[in-house]
Amino acid sequence: MGLIHIVFGQSSVPVLAEAVAMDEKMSGEIRCFEDDLSVGPLFILDTKEGRAGRRLFWQQLAGIEPAGPAEGEAPAAEAAGDPDDADLFKSLKAQLKEDPELEVWIWAGQNARDVCGYYWLVSQLYDFAGRIHIIYLNNLPFLNEKGAVFYPTHLHQILPKEFLKAKKLARPISLAEYELDGDEWHRLMNENAGIRLLEGGKKIKGEPTLFYDKELLAQSGKEFVKAWRIVQQVTGKLKYPVMDQFLGWRLKELIREGKLESRGDLKTIRDFEVKQPGESIENTTTV
Repeated sequence: MGLIHIVFGQSSVPVLAEAVAMDEKMSGEIRCFEDDLSVGPLFILDTKEGRAGRRLFWQQLAGIEPAGPAEGEAPAAEAAGDPDDADLFKSLKAQLKEDPELEVWIWAGQNARDVCGYYWLVSQLYDFAGRIHIIYLNNLPFLNEKGAVFYPTHLHQILPKEFLKAKKLARPISLAEYELDGDEWHRLMNENAGIRLLEGGKKIKGEPTLFYDKELLAQSGKEFVKAWRIVQQVTGKLKYPVMDQFLGWRLKELIREGKLESRGDLKTIRDFEVKQPGESIENTTTV
């Protein structure tokens, strides 16, 4: 029997790969879906138009103009590192059809990215019921490097040897879950919130794109501070941190709206500083 492990985000791959190498019963291929579905548009994501809209979102976050590529250049979506999970999913379905013995284990930590990724996958895998398993590490205790108990929110926080215990949680997704969780995915697409937060269990709550703007402004003072430090201070307060790239984009939007001033190159959060509008001791450059 073949086995495919699925994770959401590259950071989960190394620890799971190490765990798989420890146990031949877990031996199998690891597939990683890169798109973080907890942020950005989801409307009609099951269509080419919806996927195109999402690619534009990632280009926007990366600061790439949406104009078409010049001859011989890579598409802007690729340049932005935009993952094409649709092709990876097509490949997965093809493998499942070709090999009736193949099973899939979906690994999900207690965070919005993994849960949204699970909803997206399960909404499309009904035809393979009984062969698709879920391992949802929801509010479960694990041991850290010092042997102390902790409750991880993300797979990459778990020691490889601890995954060997977690594998016992693998269970087939039920027919009721295919229906209910598939409906939940369609609700998320139709709601089309700017960001999605995990409230506990598998409950996802949508919030507007500017949800974190107030906190970003609150962490900004009258003197210039590195953008990455502002982002770090905000994420440090969150139970389920949102991706740095998203918060960096929101900082740039606040600058464009005149709610913050900046100096430096508005590329990554390592390249610029921000402060509240108004005079400061230092010379300022308003962007």
